[in-house]
Amino acid sequence: MKKVALCFLVGMLLITGIAYAEEEACIECHSKITPGQVEDWRVSAHADNDITCSACHGEEHVNANDIAKVQFPDEHVCQECHAEQFEQFSHGKHNFGWTSLNALPITHVEPDELMEGGRGCGGCHNMGIKTEAQKAEQLAKGYRYQNNSCDECHTRHSFSKKEAQDPRACQQCHMGYDHPQWEMWSSAKHGTRWFAKESGRLPEGAKAPTCQECHLPNGNHSNHTAWGFLGVRLPLPEDPQWKADQITILKAMGVLNPETGKPTERLALVQSVDMIRSTKEAFDTERNKMIETCKKCHSESYARAQMEMGDSMLQKADFLLAKGIRIVAGLYKDGIIEKPADYPFAYPDFLYFLRTNGRKIDGMSHIDQVLFKMYMKHRMRTYQGQFHVNPDYAYWYGWAQMTNDLSEIEELAKTMRATHTKAH
Repeated sequence: MKKVALCFLVGMLLITGIAYAEEEACIECHSKITPGQVEDWRVSAHADNDITCSACHGEEHVNANDIAKVQFPDEHVCQECHAEQFEQFSHGKHNFGWTSLNALPITHVEPDELMEGGRGCGGCHNMGIKTEAQKAEQLAKGYRYQNNSCDECHTRHSFSKKEAQDPRACQQCHMGYDHPQWEMWSSAKHGTRWFAKESGRLPEGAKAPTCQECHLPNGNHSNHTAWGFLGVRLPLPEDPQWKADQITILKAMGVLNPETGKPTERLALVQSVDMIRSTKEAFDTERNKMIETCKKCHSESYARAQMEMGDSMLQKADFLLAKGIRIVAGLYKDGIIEKPADYPFAYPDFLYFLRTNGRKIDGMSHIDQVLFKMYMKHRMRTYQGQFHVNPDYAYWYGWAQMTNDLSEIEELAKTMRATHTKAH
């Protein structure tokens, strides 16, 4: 019996020794090839808990000749230890990043390096649990590294929880032309207080809300907002003018047929990637969640008043945008702007972004581009600046620019109609 036990112990030590030697071989080799990655792993919680290379990358890759055998872990590998976070993420809007990107017509007409290659939209919209078919398609194109969403916030190989809790972790994606939430937050009172606290100029117990505290409270990985990215919702607003304006905007998104007002296939697509709240209950749920977050610092009446002011500002922005859409739509209707072959309707199509001639790069419509800028750049700043409590973004970068856009659209339309009449 003692011999059996001794043999078992020796066997286990040999197996452990072999495994340890293999891991040491990984570390020794990669300390020369990718030293930064090894150092990141050494300071990680994974290293502290003996989660070594093979746990994520498999055991088939052992030398420079079999690099193709290395496993690039997806979210399901992370799920083995982080099941709760995986489940939350799978129900949040970040999980729809990749699907929504590939659902947009613009994605399939722009350079692949900027989309699936990850240096443009795909650099952020990589987020989302991919199917096996999607991963195989990526691999076939030579894109091996956009396989995991977790490392967007917890960057490899340190996978730091503290890093993901830092608002700067959100900056890379939530900034810039179409959604400058970083700029809005960091230059508004919430952000300035956070930076003051970080530098020791506010007491440790002072409140300084971060992106995560408002949108991912208590470490929850499922995130939504009431108005969503597009700033539209169902059912439509009760106010007749706002309802008409949102219908016009939905037509320009291709979600409603401009000729009949009936839903198109795009509505189901937009709903499938959770980009809009489709019921009053869904909207109220997200609104009330945010109110509860605001109540950690403010009174409920104050928080609700601020949210209602944001809604009101969006309503006013929609009035300007819808007016611009109708002017440009009239140019399509009268044949002054020729319908691009790829457009489903003779009507402005926001989902082609600034590529306003469909697949072509020449002959694009400038007035359509001004209209899109009004929608994607300045409307976003108007209502999101309001909700992020940023005076300059809400007014100078938002509302004031929308009025300027509308003025330019009106003048361009007059010129186009006048020159079109003379030409005919």
